[in-house]
Amino acid sequence: MKNAIFFFVLLSSFLLSSQQIKISGIVSDHSGYPLPGATVVEKGTNNGTQTDFDGNYVLTVQKGAELTFSYIGYKTQAIIIRDIAVINVSLEEDYEVLQEVVVLGYGTRSHKSITGSVSMVSGNQIKGTPSKNISSVLQGKVSGVSIRGMGSVERKSNGNQVKRPLYIVDGIPVKKQYNGIVESLDNENIQSRKELKDSDAENLYGTRAKYGCIIIQTVNGNYVIEEEENYARITENQFQNVDINPLSTFSIDVDKAAYSNVRRFINNGKEVPVDAVKIEEMINYFDYDYPQPTNDHPFSVNTEVAETPWNVNTKLVRIGLQGKEYLNDELPASNLTFLIDVSGSMSGDNKLPLLKSAFKLLVNQLREKDRVSIVVYAGAAGVVLEPTSGNYKLKIMNALDMLEAGGSTAGGEGIKLAYKLAEKNFKKNGNNRVILATDGDFNVGLSNDKDMEDLITEKRESGVFLSVLGFGMGNYKDSKLETLADKGNGNHGYIDTMQEAQKLFGKEFGGTLFTIAKDVKLQVEFNPAKVKSYRLIGYENRLLADEDFIDDTKDAGELGSGHKVTALYEIVEAGVTSEYVKETHDLKYTKVVSGDKFSDELFTVKFRYKKPDGNKSIELVHVQNSNTQEMSKDFQFSAAVALFGQQLRKSAFNNKASLNDVIVMAEKGRGEDKNGYRAEFIRLVESINEKLVTDNY
Repeated sequence: MKNAIFFFVLLSSFLLSSQQIKISGIVSDHSGYPLPGATVVEKGTNNGTQTDFDGNYVLTVQKGAELTFSYIGYKTQAIIIRDIAVINVSLEEDYEVLQEVVVLGYGTRSHKSITGSVSMVSGNQIKGTPSKNISSVLQGKVSGVSIRGMGSVERKSNGNQVKRPLYIVDGIPVKKQYNGIVESLDNENIQSRKELKDSDAENLYGTRAKYGCIIIQTVNGNYVIEEEENYARITENQFQNVDINPLSTFSIDVDKAAYSNVRRFINNGKEVPVDAVKIEEMINYFDYDYPQPTNDHPFSVNTEVAETPWNVNTKLVRIGLQGKEYLNDELPASNLTFLIDVSGSMSGDNKLPLLKSAFKLLVNQLREKDRVSIVVYAGAAGVVLEPTSGNYKLKIMNALDMLEAGGSTAGGEGIKLAYKLAEKNFKKNGNNRVILATDGDFNVGLSNDKDMEDLITEKRESGVFLSVLGFGMGNYKDSKLETLADKGNGNHGYIDTMQEAQKLFGKEFGGTLFTIAKDVKLQVEFNPAKVKSYRLIGYENRLLADEDFIDDTKDAGELGSGHKVTALYEIVEAGVTSEYVKETHDLKYTKVVSGDKFSDELFTVKFRYKKPDGNKSIELVHVQNSNTQEMSKDFQFSAAVALFGQQLRKSAFNNKASLNDVIVMAEKGRGEDKNGYRAEFIRLVESINEKLVTDNY
């Protein structure tokens, strides 16, 4: 009897497993571009997965199951599984879903039919521009703007789907995300170039060359794709002795590019460059529950003090700002100029194609009173779309759809033209802003960091603000884009997926585009009777001289509608012994005196800011007493992110804490997590932790 039962269970298991099938494929949009992070779920179960960077997925399901494929801004598609093992899915954009963002922002409005032609770059505007690259310069086309590589074998069919060739350089196949780097090769470095048509290419190199192949032999014959990403060097903040340096002064930072960029490295299984890790930007990526301001100032000030989770000998201080949040219909009319890089280096799927989809999310939030212009640049710069009302959404989207990549990168010329157009259409008491979208790889005309910094510093006097959005990998120039945003009274974001685009242009629309306070500076004065030493975690590139705090000519960060800013300090209290505190001689001429009057005060925070159109700073003061509290969930989570950042940076101050410590801390501070961003962070840390365990096994 027992043998019969065992045989029955074994047979049932066999039959069950035989009814399962492994499904794989690619999820893409209607143009054939992969959708990383798309969700694939077996309906009615918890069995699901997400697509990788190239849109690939693998999932084992039951025969006859129904798979649903979904992605933000696209219509969900359902497919019943029979015996097919490979299922490629093309998702269609869902304009009704995108329009819901508009309904949330402005109130219900009917969607009007939109007609009208798209302005284009004239061939005469760029005629005679020299080109030394594989890709051609900007070139006007009859049916819109087409910017494509000279000799490119890209083809369009099936609703303008782009077929990208395979590049073979010195015998080595190049991953398609690096096509832009190859297309930017100088002709003088190329010995020969040969094109193979679809069938011939596929016979030689397989299905990856089914859209043709370009074989390049370089002069030296040893070309290697090298990722030329640039990051400003960061020297970690050290502990400061309060007796000698009681003041800590810095500019706020609402940029969040570092977190999505770090995420991109981790998701691609690559080591994160140390200088790509800006801890303050990682902390500020997440939403925290700070109260809205209740006084005349445009932000509230919040402070907490608790035991440091990774060091029993120190305390952790959290200082948080909450910008006043305005409903979108309360915001002033916008004069937006999209400045889009369409050079050869932007040809990768995670660059211009992603950029166009991302900007459509923004376009769908525009109102009738808003105006959009589009300027593009490659070997030269041109106006693609003259100022157009936000009511004409399809007209704006058509202009975006017609953009293609090719040519060198005259970023300086593009910036000049964009500011000229923005100034020409300046809205008094409105939101005047240039939105630059690029990988930052400028190589024609003004191109180095100093020249670009000087140009933007000059242009910001016009009253036009600048937002900078980074795209792509391999040649991403983070340092240049951060400099442009800082000097242009704006913010810097990095878009690696459509989910990130939805976060920037959907959930954080007001903060991304509307400034409520500029030149915001913080100065913290620690009480030597209570604090022996301190260090600011992050903000290394935002430090200011103490005297800069009251100098209204010194530039600082901008705060947008609804923006939150968090800064963490690790402190050593008076009377506590710590290996991080170095002893100093007593001062001969300066005597530090702290009377009973301030005996309960731990520190004082002073804030200075200007109104968006103002030139004189307003000051706000907040005092924190020495009471230590139990960590709130938000505080725990921000501390977990800070610790993770320190580990990525190989910090001297993480006190040998492990990635497991980060995970435990983040789980405790996860809270409600409506949008799943904190859960995603935990998954990222877990993936690195698992890799370390595997590597050390």
